[in-house]
Amino acid sequence: MEFTGGGRLEVRITPADVGKRVSVRRLTDADSELTKFTDTVGVLTSWKQGVLLITRRTGESVRIAESSLVAGKVVPAAPARRRGPAADFEELARVTARAWQPVESERLGEWELRASSGFTRRANSVLPLGDPGLPLDEALAQVRAWYEHRGLPAYIQTATGAAGSQEELCAQLEARGWLREVSAEVRIGGLAPIGDLDAEVERVRLARSVDEAWLRRYQRFGVPGPHVLHVLESGPSVWFATVPGEGEVPAAIGRCVVDGRWAGFMAVEVDPAYRRQGLATTVMTALARRALEEGASAAWLQVEAENEGARALYEGMGFATHHRYHHFRPA
Repeated sequence: MEFTGGGRLEVRITPADVGKRVSVRRLTDADSELTKFTDTVGVLTSWKQGVLLITRRTGESVRIAESSLVAGKVVPAAPARRRGPAADFEELARVTARAWQPVESERLGEWELRASSGFTRRANSVLPLGDPGLPLDEALAQVRAWYEHRGLPAYIQTATGAAGSQEELCAQLEARGWLREVSAEVRIGGLAPIGDLDAEVERVRLARSVDEAWLRRYQRFGVPGPHVLHVLESGPSVWFATVPGEGEVPAAIGRCVVDGRWAGFMAVEVDPAYRRQGLATTVMTALARRALEEGASAAWLQVEAENEGARALYEGMGFATHHRYHHFRPA
């Protein structure tokens, strides 16, 4: 990381650069005999009362005392990933949202408030793509009231780590006491390599709707009421995959939503007794081939950062992280 300008370290950022991606170097231990520096790269989301707030692509916020700065500059947006299809943040955010359609929604300016009786945060949170049409504090008050009226906690889904994502909104929510509760990665990749994998796809049953057996494996709810079925079966073109097991509960399941050039994979679950047999790959390959038949060419999925097994599987399939998303709730 190069900071020098004419042989000298320089601080070339000011509060006017809030909202831009920056790289800074700061002194970490002024009392030490050895000079120690730490570098931070991210979006400058605040510079007030002598303290800088920088939000990294992971969503982590770093507070830096202005007095500790020894160098700083504005840097270009993160380069496009070499693997996978080209995609901007807003396109992908809208595609992923259409895969988890809520039972009810309401517009607040350009924000979308979504509710589905609590089934999955993605269908029970605000999608804040744009301006709510109100000062932020007023918008947040309306959000809390809307969800309180439905007996639900208020969540706002934000994203970090891509050009045009919402680092500033994350920082504003944190400043108002909202807590980041859940974070995950959105990964993208080519669809054809998944469809070309050598897998026993003849074992997979594909259907347009869920049945009781599929729901027995998908343990992400209490009673599978109409709201669960609405969310799972809604979308541009939805497919459900089932690999039968020895009993009433399937050995593996999966869900895919085809939306134009995109195919989204979700709910890929394998019975613990059938793991390490390649069933997750088999399910995704069968779904990918069906999506290719419908004209899709790119793939996306969401995976929690701590799910190391799933991350390793998806990396082997060529998926790369595009951005990260987070759910914030009031303290």
